[in-house]
Amino acid sequence: MAAVELHHWWYGGMRAIDAAMLGPVLRGRTGLRILDAGCGTGGDALFLQRYGAVVGVDYSDDAARLGAGRIPGMFARGSVLSLPFADDTFDLVTSFDVLYHRAVPSEVAALAEARRVMRPGGRLLMRLPAYEFLRSRHDRQVHTRRRYTARTAKQLLAESGFFVERTSYALSLLFPIPLAQRLLERVTPDHGDESAMGAPAPLLNAALRWPMALEAAWIGMGGSLPFGLSIICLAHSGKFAKAVVKPRIRRTSAPLNSPL
Repeated sequence: MAAVELHHWWYGGMRAIDAAMLGPVLRGRTGLRILDAGCGTGGDALFLQRYGAVVGVDYSDDAARLGAGRIPGMFARGSVLSLPFADDTFDLVTSFDVLYHRAVPSEVAALAEARRVMRPGGRLLMRLPAYEFLRSRHDRQVHTRRRYTARTAKQLLAESGFFVERTSYALSLLFPIPLAQRLLERVTPDHGDESAMGAPAPLLNAALRWPMALEAAWIGMGGSLPFGLSIICLAHSGKFAKAVVKPRIRRTSAPLNSPL
């Protein structure tokens, strides 16, 4: 991941889609405090810096070594089930392909913790892998506990106190490729730990970004996609600032014969 995530077509394409989801709600806002919960090796945290000051948190030793180098001074070690931050700290929390992991036994607990550290009016951008029938050897490599549908993703957010604002699948135009790959895996030898994270040849890498750029453009115009390899959800924290009601001052007229 650390070797390829800054130039691989999938990472670049997903960040374009992330930007398309965030654009309408963050347009014109500056100086946001952002948490990338489960930041991995820090590539997404670098992308999020366009919106404000980013803190990345991850439980992995490898992430601590690699991520801290990419976002020096802005990396914290910790679990998404017990975030090392005070209540009402962040304007935006992101969770990019984290909650599916076998190290996260309860998505609702992790989402409730994300909501705890969000300020009133804050947003969550969450991404998850789609469809159990797409489970592959890559899922074994990255320790996937489960895959999701848009419906189950929205249910998890609602159970955690969030208001879902937008949901879409992603990687729809290229969907036949991973589908064919999964079917092919069922009839070909398994070579164990052979990595699925390698970057393709430069021309192919560039070509594969175009369909995702089209998806990002469509989502940026308010559209959504009905199926795909990933699910992306934008949700409101469901926390609102308390209105400050100033006490009313009763004005009484002095008697006409009172001294001035």
